[in-house]
Amino acid sequence: MATTYFFYDLETSGLNPRDDRIMQFAGIRTDADFNIIGEPYNLLIALNDDTLPSPSALMVTGITPQKTVSDGYTESQFAKIFIEEICSPDTILLGYNNIRFDDEFIRALLWRNFYDPYEWSYKDNRSRWDMLDVVRLTRALRPENIKWPTVNGVAVNKLELISKINNLEHTKAHDALSDVEALIAVTKLIAKTNNRLFNYLLKMRNKKEIMNLVNVKNPKPFVYASGRYDAEYNKTTVAYPIAMADYDNMFVYDLRYNPENWINKSNDEIIEILQTPFLERDKQYTHIPVKKIQPNRAPAVAPIGVLEQNDGWNKIKIKLNDVENNIKILKQNPDFIDRIAKILLKKPDLTPQADAESKLYDGFINNQDKLRSEVVRNLDQNQIKQYTPEFEDSRLKQIYPRYKARNYPNALSSDERIEYEEYRKNRLNRQLPGFLKDLTEQSKITNLSSDQKYVLEELNLWMESILPDSDI
Repeated sequence: MATTYFFYDLETSGLNPRDDRIMQFAGIRTDADFNIIGEPYNLLIALNDDTLPSPSALMVTGITPQKTVSDGYTESQFAKIFIEEICSPDTILLGYNNIRFDDEFIRALLWRNFYDPYEWSYKDNRSRWDMLDVVRLTRALRPENIKWPTVNGVAVNKLELISKINNLEHTKAHDALSDVEALIAVTKLIAKTNNRLFNYLLKMRNKKEIMNLVNVKNPKPFVYASGRYDAEYNKTTVAYPIAMADYDNMFVYDLRYNPENWINKSNDEIIEILQTPFLERDKQYTHIPVKKIQPNRAPAVAPIGVLEQNDGWNKIKIKLNDVENNIKILKQNPDFIDRIAKILLKKPDLTPQADAESKLYDGFINNQDKLRSEVVRNLDQNQIKQYTPEFEDSRLKQIYPRYKARNYPNALSSDERIEYEEYRKNRLNRQLPGFLKDLTEQSKITNLSSDQKYVLEELNLWMESILPDSDI
């Protein structure tokens, strides 16, 4: 089969993939030349009665919970459409910040609905890509022939601003389908004006290609665009692999900064710097210029030789002499690298995720449970009422009654109903304080439109309709 692109975007009930839910999914398939294939997808997904959405998020999208319930698919119905229709062989699934955001929501939804949360992105010659980092590297290295937006003199890469300044159609920002149409237009623009770079980065979405360029055993400096880097340098720097992290990930050092600034700091000082909360970082705060690169997330990287063309060194405001000198210092101080790696590899003590739906990354399920999961998702209401899967994985045991409650509530046994209501009560009570605070803040905004006032009214009604009586 010929390779196709599937551009997609989500609107969600909040920002946390483990806790929030997808409310709108939109996507368009194109061929390799970005000609649209078939009809676009623009689907609402019903919000369940265990979720209080973020009022501030819904004030932007205008999507109410009630609208998703009346017009939307259940999560399990959407999961079936996504796997069977959208994830066809040889598909490149891509979005705008999708690898860090949208893809995580997709994984979580599939996990809750007894689908494999990973195969959609790699099996049958499928792959994923993220245009945000492509935009960043294009702006940094080959900005010619594209207009680039700034806000208060600072470079920004918001999709709606890039679309607007280049006169590309983007009828309604923060509407998923409109955002997808804008993304296709921006992608076509980059492919047309910077075809060589575009095709190179397309090839580099492959994990093996990344690891050939970024390699701890044979370390070489490379160009790297990431949201972690400063907008002053177009989010791009020259980095250097210094140590292995977890799995096939690596720690890389930002060669813009002289390592001597940190070499003599104690472990405690380094830990204090790393653990300083973002909101407490004042003007005197200096970060440790080390981050983790994840080859399976299609990072935007290129050989350092690209800086020799088109005035590349000056574009990202870095000097070859500094790069070479900082590499020399790193090589002369292996103890510093070793200390940094050990500190970063030591995971902080976090409150364990008690809920099974948040434990996606706690391990893979075995083949027997995969078969049981397939059986579950193919049961109808009458069949599921009689079926008791003997899951070996405790997470799936906990998810199963919730799956029944959300899709076949009449199939719940009395014990399962009690269990689900207890879960629902605890989850809503946890969400309620933040929801009420956000709702109050949104209500105080002056000059609200009639649509925004309607969203607030609907959110109040939603809260009243799903909270247990004792909590209203």
